[in-house]
Amino acid sequence: MDANRKWYKQVRDDFIGWLDTMNAKLADIDDGYFDTPGKKGINRINNNLMFHPNKPIYKDHFGAGLDKRPGTGDFYIEIGIERCTYAGGLWRPDPKRLRSIRDAIDYDGEELQKILNKKSFKQSFGGLWEDVKLTNSPKGFSNDHPHIDLLRNKTFAVATEFSTKEIFKKDFEKQVIKVYKEMLPFRRYLNQAVTV
Repeated sequence: MDANRKWYKQVRDDFIGWLDTMNAKLADIDDGYFDTPGKKGINRINNNLMFHPNKPIYKDHFGAGLDKRPGTGDFYIEIGIERCTYAGGLWRPDPKRLRSIRDAIDYDGEELQKILNKKSFKQSFGGLWEDVKLTNSPKGFSNDHPHIDLLRNKTFAVATEFSTKEIFKKDFEKQVIKVYKEMLPFRRYLNQAVTV
């Protein structure tokens, strides 16, 4: 890092500038957007070695969350050397927020299922991120609940990868906005669940 710090800072500043541009563009299309300047959205370059001791000290990508209201699921974009990713939602939320999401599903899980089943959503993200699931029903819900498959999830997030070549296309920012819009009803559902 010491040998490349000047170059790293230059690239980081460029990425922060681009995030500022996207922050403004996303705010224009979403009335409920939470202002997230690039410096607030960007993730640190260091890996958390306490939880992942086998990872390298530094990441090989820049990651940032936009529309990053505290306590809610943001719109995440990662630009790396080998892969790039769009993602959003809540990764293993704490017990209180997880219970809030499950309560929302219990109340109107049909709405979330409708979002997940939308053809363009499935084409964009496939479905919910595959992560740890309960084998039985969560406490307070029966095994024959109509939305038991959703209720057993511990993570409520979606993601899709894209090629680094996409970054250099003229319509890249339009593509970012398109993915943001496609993901928005899903994120709104979850964020309403954890903030109401």
